[in-house]
Amino acid sequence: MQFTYDEFCGTDIFEIKDEVYNYLLKARRHKIDDEIYFRNLKDENLYLYKINFIDKKRAILNLISSEKKILLNDKKLHLGWCVIDPKTIEKYIPSLNEMGIDKITFIYSDFSQKNFKINIEKLEKILINSSCQCGRSNIIKLDICKNLDTFIKQNDDTYFLDFSQICIDDKKDEIKTLVIGCEGGFSAKERNAFNKENIIGFNSGLILRSETAIISAGSKIVL
Repeated sequence: MQFTYDEFCGTDIFEIKDEVYNYLLKARRHKIDDEIYFRNLKDENLYLYKINFIDKKRAILNLISSEKKILLNDKKLHLGWCVIDPKTIEKYIPSLNEMGIDKITFIYSDFSQKNFKINIEKLEKILINSSCQCGRSNIIKLDICKNLDTFIKQNDDTYFLDFSQICIDDKKDEIKTLVIGCEGGFSAKERNAFNKENIIGFNSGLILRSETAIISAGSKIVL
């Protein structure tokens, strides 16, 4: 772990309890005088605290130092991810967070199953744990869009990952917003709305699952 998340850290004297207490004192077995790094993921600071008091339900820590430390990718990429099974999203979104993806908007495209519900609060908890592991100083920003047409209107110069003679490698420096289809890809109606010059693909004829496509595309652009 690069740091522990607690939304209340940042003060000179800081109390931990409940989930954070159980993790640090029972799982990690920290003790008095141990020093632990924290972030609140609201500011850009990394806080170093020392444990000064422990009882059965809480611990008191004192601030040793704070440092403005920003760990983010220089490349800002916004992914439009057409909605797939939330369990699959939960499994793969930590990898996208580790890459440094800036934002993901979940789009209910024509082939998305409308009964799939995106739980933003649950995903943010997963992303917080991911950032604690990789050291990232924030988490992916998350949003939901009702359909692809609305997303295109809200985001200028959107690119689309589909079958194309234009390889993603040739456009990766230009791409700031990229849409990834769900299982089954895009409908004919949706494809008609695309800017044909902004359709890109991989140098492969194989059909990729949505999660494979988004990981592959994201890594090519931001890493």
